Amino acid sequence: MKWLCLAVVIPPLIASIVCGLFGSRMRREWSHWLGVIGTIISFAASLMLLRALVQQEWQPADLTLYVWGFNPEWGFQVGFMVDALSVTMMLVVSLISLLVHIYSVGYMAEDPGYARFFSYISLFTFAMLMLVSSNNLLQLFFGWEGVGLVSYLLIGFWYTRPSAVTANMKAFVINRVGDFSFVLGIAILFSAYDTLAFDRLLGSAGALAQMDLAWLPKSASAQEWACLLLFIGAMAKSAQIPLHIWLPDSMEGPTPISALIHAATMVTAGIFLVCRFSPLFETAPGTLSFMLLIGASTALLLGLVGLVQTDIKRVVAYSTISQLGYMTAALGASAYAAGLFHLVTHAFFKALLFLAAGSVIIAMHHEQDMRQMGGLRRKMPITYLTCLIGALSLSGFPGFAGFFSKDALIEAVSASTVPGAQIAAVILLFSVFVTALYTFRMIFLVFHGEPRHDASHVHESPHVVTGPLVVLAVFSLCAGAFLAEPILFSSPMQNAIPMAAHGGMRHLADHWEGPAAFVVHGLFSPAVILMLAGIVTAWLFYGGAAARGQRLLSKFKPAQWILDRGWGFDALFMNFFASAGQKLGVRLWHGVDQNYIDTGMVMGTARRVRSMASRVSSLQSGYLYHYAFVMIIALFMLITWFGFSFVL
Repeated sequence: MKWLCLAVVIPPLIASIVCGLFGSRMRREWSHWLGVIGTIISFAASLMLLRALVQQEWQPADLTLYVWGFNPEWGFQVGFMVDALSVTMMLVVSLISLLVHIYSVGYMAEDPGYARFFSYISLFTFAMLMLVSSNNLLQLFFGWEGVGLVSYLLIGFWYTRPSAVTANMKAFVINRVGDFSFVLGIAILFSAYDTLAFDRLLGSAGALAQMDLAWLPKSASAQEWACLLLFIGAMAKSAQIPLHIWLPDSMEGPTPISALIHAATMVTAGIFLVCRFSPLFETAPGTLSFMLLIGASTALLLGLVGLVQTDIKRVVAYSTISQLGYMTAALGASAYAAGLFHLVTHAFFKALLFLAAGSVIIAMHHEQDMRQMGGLRRKMPITYLTCLIGALSLSGFPGFAGFFSKDALIEAVSASTVPGAQIAAVILLFSVFVTALYTFRMIFLVFHGEPRHDASHVHESPHVVTGPLVVLAVFSLCAGAFLAEPILFSSPMQNAIPMAAHGGMRHLADHWEGPAAFVVHGLFSPAVILMLAGIVTAWLFYGGAAARGQRLLSKFKPAQWILDRGWGFDALFMNFFASAGQKLGVRLWHGVDQNYIDTGMVMGTARRVRSMASRVSSLQSGYLYHYAFVMIIALFMLITWFGFSFVL
């Protein structure tokens, strides 16, 4: 099994190194073949790991390859945790990455940084696979920082654009805020347990709840502090309010990168972290309620921002943040399996929507403003049909993958006994309406109505682009029905993510009677009614003439002004924190660097040395009798000292 784990993570790393070092000296197509073959091997090895787990009756395997440091119990090691959770994530990451690699062959065909691009996305895949397969916090943190670094490189891939440089720096800085919190959480766990190995951390999760560490505030237990700090780290990675502002700007990178970041790598890392440490979070009720509040607020507030976006990629980006809010709310309600299930289905339909948006952008010669589109369904039938499937799945239309995961998630939250769960469930229900509204606003503006552009040059994208769209459309349609029972209710997944004691998942288990019965039950649920209302509302205002929707927005200018500015979070960070940090840096530069370090220490030391040297150099007269006189005086003083020493 160790060799299979290595076969999952190593091929993308090899592809990245070869493309990065030798890409400029080898044939162009070799770059994409290396990346594609590396991800094929990873996906095949992930399938073989799944088969091995089934043959061993789903017994988790904790595999250690190499131990760092002299104490093996510290958990400073390179190793793999092979269980239902990690294998599920390996399959999702490797499959989405494979489809994005194939799609990128067509999308990036004319880009001069072709080899560099495939080097980066292969490295991205490697870092995420290391993260989800780790069996200790040190290795997980290595993958955690790896995806952060590569996202910085990919968001700023077109580094000659000032907007791309600003966006990747914003992503890097915001994630450092979360990473600082994450490191503090790791420090608490290591101080308490003297290990970073998952088996020991999770095996005695309750012990920390009764433990107080001398260097922590006494307002909460060490368990609460550790879980809260770990979750703040997850908030930055998974773009939760208020640490979400980097994700919409990540659209400055190429569209395939947007799909990979939003569907299967960067933003899913925070959700995976909480799922992996669910036994710890179960003993921190305050953190669970905080997660519920953050997740529900993110789902609604950032979904509303998506209603006023005009850039097709930014609509899908705000949709990602909103859907991550759903997952976070499920985790806060202790419905970890429901959150993971939505993560898996979301990976398929969100990758589909991003890649479909990229297909539209190719056809429109890199035009991204939806107000300049319209009527594309006749020109791009495959892109339209696959994008429509993704939109229906995202909205939660009965029978589609998103319906199963979203409906299960909302039911689990509404049945949870975690404080605040009922309020969160109401907010998530209203968010269903908002999701359907902004999703089908995009569909109607882009594909329906009369063209608001020169349509003579528009045509369907090549097969290398539409092929991954078709595959993702199939998963977006069918994955929910096939994966609901294995993820939500299977014993192997419950061993990896224990069924919580707060009622939500047990309520689902009591009412689950198979996919068909669940669909029939869902037809009369409030979520489906609100979803249909959102689609109808989008059709009324954007189905015929987009001007009707614009006239509606013009009547609510204050609300539109607030939503256009993303509730002011971006301005708060840029004008307050960033500006204050910049002013502090300038003052430290003038006050400390220039006045004390440069003037006082560096130049001051130089002046003192020069002054001393000038005085000492005056003794070097060049006259022999001066030197003889000094030698005689010194000899006389030495004899005198010896004489006094002898007498005393």
